[in-house]
Amino acid sequence: MPTDPIVGTIASLMPRAKQELAELVAFQSVADWAQFPKSESEAAANWVADALRTEGFQDVALLDTPDGTQSVYGFLPGPAGAPTVLLYAHYDVQPPLDDAAWISPAFELTERDGRWYGRGAADCKGGFIMHLLALRALKANGGVPVSVKVIVEGSEEQGTGGLQQYAEAHPELLVADTIVIGDAGNFRLGLPTVTATLRGMTLLKATVNTLGGNLHSGMFGGAAPDALAALIRVLDSLRAADGSTTVDGLASDAVWEGLQYPEADFRADARVLDGVELIGDGTVADRLWARPAVTVLGIDCPPVVGATPSVHASAGALISLRVPPGVDVTEAIKLLEAHLVAHTPWQARLELEVVGQGQPFQANTDSPAYASMRAAMKVAYPGQEMQISGMGGSIPLCNTLTTLYPEAEMLLIGLSEPEAQIHAVNESVSPEELERLSVTEALFLVNYAESKRG
Repeated sequence: MPTDPIVGTIASLMPRAKQELAELVAFQSVADWAQFPKSESEAAANWVADALRTEGFQDVALLDTPDGTQSVYGFLPGPAGAPTVLLYAHYDVQPPLDDAAWISPAFELTERDGRWYGRGAADCKGGFIMHLLALRALKANGGVPVSVKVIVEGSEEQGTGGLQQYAEAHPELLVADTIVIGDAGNFRLGLPTVTATLRGMTLLKATVNTLGGNLHSGMFGGAAPDALAALIRVLDSLRAADGSTTVDGLASDAVWEGLQYPEADFRADARVLDGVELIGDGTVADRLWARPAVTVLGIDCPPVVGATPSVHASAGALISLRVPPGVDVTEAIKLLEAHLVAHTPWQARLELEVVGQGQPFQANTDSPAYASMRAAMKVAYPGQEMQISGMGGSIPLCNTLTTLYPEAEMLLIGLSEPEAQIHAVNESVSPEELERLSVTEALFLVNYAESKRG
């Protein structure tokens, strides 16, 4: 067992951490005012700001970002000459989806089978609690050895870019020597992992129009162009027969050289039904971390219940395209738009709207910060070595920060291991993982400060 006093301190702080996470999870902070009131997000932002003030942070501020949400900022000065570390998390969450499918209420932290369940428990309200635990442990064991900036975003899940735009307009605000993004996760529960690459993403709304209004399918079907049928053909063109993403002109054959993801493990993590094939070719790691991936997120059309015998005049879809490192998302959007236009049948009218985007990210894993993190994880996870993986998801802020601060080192850690089921119903966090990653972050800050003094 590790003997570092920080380990014991964080263990003693876990009951408080559970209570605080319960308070934070209770806010229905979905940054979509059509689904949840803006006041819920504002209340969550104020809770985060109050927590920073309680920990002695200075210059705590609610930043009104261009997308209409608030990010929370605070600064904790360290010893003279110490490096500055920026800690990131986000307090906004995904919608709960089907409330009835949650075993316990989505916005009520509930302990069950050794895990804590609730929307945002892992992604990423738990990430903010992780930062608090690490800093509290350091204060109880000689003090925080670095200056710390904390930024907690309010619209990361919506991909509307408010914090990125704010940072670009105020580049001095988040300047740091190294950046810890607390919004990733271990490759496997109990396997310490730093994420080194992220796919970029774009959200594109496509609307197909063919008629001045719906028509009776018996009187007009067979000659009248059906917008829903046209949309289905357009969407089907985005995949090859094996399910691989096919956007004209966009390469989809890259290979991932690092940590691999065994297919049996992936099937279990993704809860793929028996007998159902995985899609695409290459290794699972290739498909998740090195290649583009298209997903149809939703379709605007009549539901089955209440449907009438009609030829449809209009239909729409929201399309997500994940873009691997090395591909510029702006160019990928142009290719996706051109593909959709080229594959729209019957000269149907196609309207396209980009509603969100973010560039991919790739870290420098040879930096001193990675050595400091490796040593910290060795203590927090006895008998384990730090792993470096990719992540198929997107954190658009990472590329913004890399552009603004090219000399800053960046590491991605967090609580979103496979069992957490983030973005799905019954999201949960492992309290043991929260404890160990809090230890990791605290020891990382100690190691990093020492590396800079050396």
